[in-house]
Amino acid sequence: MTKHTCHTHGTLPILLACLSALTLLSATSFDAVAQAAAADTRYDRIVPSPDGIGKRYMGREIAGVMGWEGAQWLERESRAREERPELLLRELALVPGMTVADIGAGTGYYTWQLAKQVGSSGRVYAVDVQPEMIRMLDNQMAKRGVRNVISVLGGETSVKLPPASVDLAIMVDVYHELAYPSEVLDSIVGALKPGGRVVFVEYRAEDPAVAIKPLHKMSESQVRREVTAHGLKWERSIESLPIQHAIVFRKP
Repeated sequence: MTKHTCHTHGTLPILLACLSALTLLSATSFDAVAQAAAADTRYDRIVPSPDGIGKRYMGREIAGVMGWEGAQWLERESRAREERPELLLRELALVPGMTVADIGAGTGYYTWQLAKQVGSSGRVYAVDVQPEMIRMLDNQMAKRGVRNVISVLGGETSVKLPPASVDLAIMVDVYHELAYPSEVLDSIVGALKPGGRVVFVEYRAEDPAVAIKPLHKMSESQVRREVTAHGLKWERSIESLPIQHAIVFRKP
């Protein structure tokens, strides 16, 4: 940051220049404060529920993040039977050469399967905000001999991917835990190529038989409400999964 020092003595032109500089700095500072205030209005602060962070977006309390200490749950033996990932992968219709972003990739449960579908001519960005998860993911990819995955340590407000670089971004049981969903969605939209897709996979809130804590489930209507506010167009909803929504949006 540049430090500006103005003195009241000296010629009139110098004094006028100093006053002009101070006015510009004040306006810039005001704009920064105004932008921060506008961002804050996206969220409501509430008394946190047992599984929430005390922050609400578009009427939905944001769930707390599952820490890396619970990573074993992502690799549980029953997951394939409960969620049928092969059904989701088939619906994505990936082809060799595509670039895919696995947002909130965790240990890489889906990452290596996505990498296999896009082939050696494609790539998968595996994004997570927890360095411990990134280390576990890298180890998993090394054990499987997967060479077309690039791990990315993302931030709370950005996925940190190159602009217009991604054909498809997918979040599997992740979106409901984003502390800054609005900002992250903006960054995902920026990373998508024109016509690129975003897929939201979430446990179905409409189904009480889905034995997941309420804040870790989402209704389709809530997903669509939040996502279309960012200029993405709903394309279709995949209904073949046993306990999850898979909702597809496209960047115009």
